[in-house]
Amino acid sequence: MRLVANELDGERGGETIFSGVSFVLTAGEGLLVTGANGSGKSTLLRIVAGLLPAAGGAVTLEGGEPDWPDVMAASHYLGHQNALKPALSVTENLAAWRDYLGEPHVPIPEALEMVGLDEIGHLPLGYLSTGQKRRIAIARLLVSYRPVWLLDEPTAGLDRASETQFAALMAAHLEDGGMILAATHLPLGLDWTHELRMGA
Repeated sequence: MRLVANELDGERGGETIFSGVSFVLTAGEGLLVTGANGSGKSTLLRIVAGLLPAAGGAVTLEGGEPDWPDVMAASHYLGHQNALKPALSVTENLAAWRDYLGEPHVPIPEALEMVGLDEIGHLPLGYLSTGQKRRIAIARLLVSYRPVWLLDEPTAGLDRASETQFAALMAAHLEDGGMILAATHLPLGLDWTHELRMGA
């Protein structure tokens, strides 16, 4: 399976913020996207995820049929927002995502243990700290399987121990043949296969 971005152009507010961005990811590879604020890191991830249209170029997923017909079907997207409901419990949030996405993968109790929050599944999400909410958002990457992880500043709000824990989860995903496209200002604790500097 290959994720191919070919000559992508991105716009914001009708103005071009990047152009001609190309890359290829294959199973087990990760791409770290870096650059200054406003250079288009988040826009690039949203275009790859299918959340924004590209102003030019195309993103394709090769070799994913029949299970993964396109990039959107094959991807988990973790953006700046955690996409979780504060009134639901931790477990209810993860169950809702698992049921919506399908492809059950790691059982919810095990996913919570993997992010170090195995004793709080019964609590309403709204009771949790910023860092705990981010760790629950990371757990939703685990409860349903997707080969491609699109991560926008994924360690925002995490302490050092949680960053290390997340680095291990990303490494395991790559070792299992997954792909990761991650935009960040901060080191993520991995030896990345490729790096793309936006605005360079």
